[in-house]
Amino acid sequence: MSDQKDDSKRKKLNIELDEDVAQGIYSNLVIINHSPTEFVLDYVNVMPGTPKSKVRSRVILTPQHAKRLLKALNDNIAKYENRHGKIEDEERQNIPLNFGPTGEA
Repeated sequence: MSDQKDDSKRKKLNIELDEDVAQGIYSNLVIINHSPTEFVLDYVNVMPGTPKSKVRSRVILTPQHAKRLLKALNDNIAKYENRHGKIEDEERQNIPLNFGPTGEA
């Protein structure tokens, strides 16, 4: 009975996803910076032979939301690997990052 009360107290979240956002963007690099109050994730699409790449999207999170994102990613990666096998780490490329703010704001 208490489970039903708990469920009835939960507010339903109505989320709208418009067509442009639903298409998504491709990113093969994320640059993460932080300050005492926020984490900034800049998503970039780096293409071979292209001298310049643009930040395609920026997401700004509170530290609490960043930690929840990390937990959600860890949970989902574990579920993915249980179903599809281990995701192999590829060797990291040395990409010079000479733009944008540093880790402190």
